[in-house]
Amino acid sequence: MQENGAHLLLPGRAAVKSPEGFICWKGPAQESLKEQLIRVTMDSFAKAPRRPTPCPGSELSPTQGRDPGGSWQPLPAASCCRPGTPSLGTGWGHPPWERARDTRPENGLRYRAQLGAARLPNSPRVMAVAPDLHLHYMEACQNLSQPENPFIARVLQEADKNDEITTKGITLKLAGNNHLVPVPRVTDNDLAVLVSVLGQAPFVTGLDLAYNLLTDVGAEIMAVFLQENSTLQYLNLMFNDIGTSGAELIAGALRNNQSLVHLRMTGNKIGNQGGMFFASMLEINSTLKKLDLGDCDVGLRCLIATAIALTQNKSLKAINLNRPLLSTQQEETTVHIALMLRSNSSLVELHLGKHEMKNFGVERLCDALYENSTLRYLDLSCNNIICDGAKFLAELLKKNHTLEILDLDANRIEDAGIIYLSETLVTRNRTLKALSVVSNNITGRGLVALAQAMHSNMTLSHIYIWGNKIDRSTCAAFAELMAVERLQPDCTDVAPYKVDGEIFLAELSHGLAKHRYWSPRCAAVAPGAANASLEIVPVSEYL
Repeated sequence: MQENGAHLLLPGRAAVKSPEGFICWKGPAQESLKEQLIRVTMDSFAKAPRRPTPCPGSELSPTQGRDPGGSWQPLPAASCCRPGTPSLGTGWGHPPWERARDTRPENGLRYRAQLGAARLPNSPRVMAVAPDLHLHYMEACQNLSQPENPFIARVLQEADKNDEITTKGITLKLAGNNHLVPVPRVTDNDLAVLVSVLGQAPFVTGLDLAYNLLTDVGAEIMAVFLQENSTLQYLNLMFNDIGTSGAELIAGALRNNQSLVHLRMTGNKIGNQGGMFFASMLEINSTLKKLDLGDCDVGLRCLIATAIALTQNKSLKAINLNRPLLSTQQEETTVHIALMLRSNSSLVELHLGKHEMKNFGVERLCDALYENSTLRYLDLSCNNIICDGAKFLAELLKKNHTLEILDLDANRIEDAGIIYLSETLVTRNRTLKALSVVSNNITGRGLVALAQAMHSNMTLSHIYIWGNKIDRSTCAAFAELMAVERLQPDCTDVAPYKVDGEIFLAELSHGLAKHRYWSPRCAAVAPGAANASLEIVPVSEYL
């Protein structure tokens, strides 16, 4: 193999596609850097030499193309297959999981052999990687002639010092933000080198790649990795540059993946079609517990398809569908989600922020939740809910005995709405633990009614009220709650203080999910105070 500019020359080989869609090798050609990186990613999973898969109709014998010692030999110029070559974009055939299986008994090849891992000529067998990630990363960079990313190198060095790396597993935190000193963000080429190391590192159970520079090429590399990896449980790809085609590859890989529990795609503009691929995946996948598709520009068709998929899916416990792009005011999506909630028996957490939901949609959801006995966290923030919608929710809380968190931030329920909820909390509900009514145009009259409800309701422990019209009566009421220790300082977003003998309220950086999309390098408040919802309703280990 000779280096030639930005390409690597493979003597005597060229990638061509047979009519059946298999990738074949024939004649001299150059292999691009992208193709080399993805191929080496696949090669990292190889533990033993594998036989080539003949194209249908070829005359290759089951042993042709391999010498007795197991190393690969150049294959004849006739059409012949190289197993495991991944899809490399336009002109390279279908994604690996869509390729037809060769189940002929004379070949005896499993689907895994077609997905992956033919070795390069005379390359050594890959052994299990010891807990020395940094060393193996440097070796991989040298083998691929790629520059070492100092940020990745530092994180791997820190991971190597973790005494529990091989017993409890670790999460590699490679997010490109939240650093006091700017770091070189992870690119597609960096990711290819990294996963070639992680392919044999089963002790790495989480990977945080948020806020980096990953594109659809990186999504393709990750999809191949997910096809082979059986230990990764948490993957955060939040706010990268992954589009529709990248979403298709990752969703396709998750059809067969049996380990991933939590996936965050937040902020990647996968669009309506990309969301449809994830909806289709949910009909098949039985392992994923939490999926975050917020701010992904999904649309009407995606939301309806997701609701339909969740009527059958029995494993997903939490889903974030915040901020879709909707062009209609008819609230069709809310109707379909409500129908799903009538039959779904697994969903615990549901985020429907920025859905332009009005009172009609809230009423449909409440009607469905009378029959639902599993949902514990309902996020309706940043909608168009007014006092009538709050009344529907108050009636629901009288009969629903499972809902524990209700997020109504940035609506407009006003005094009438909060009084409806307060009256229910005083007399009829003993299950709600957290209520957030930040920025709802509530005056002192409504806020005092909520404070009085806490004196009677011993279950309600978390209240968030900042952004409303706080007056002297509100300050006195909440100062009294804290003085008698009915409301703990970590369970609200206000703190009383005195100036010239008069009580005021100051804002605290507390909330249900203040750090949903970021976490400060130096936390100013306890994680439990800033992200109370994660402690009240834990969905999985990786939240």
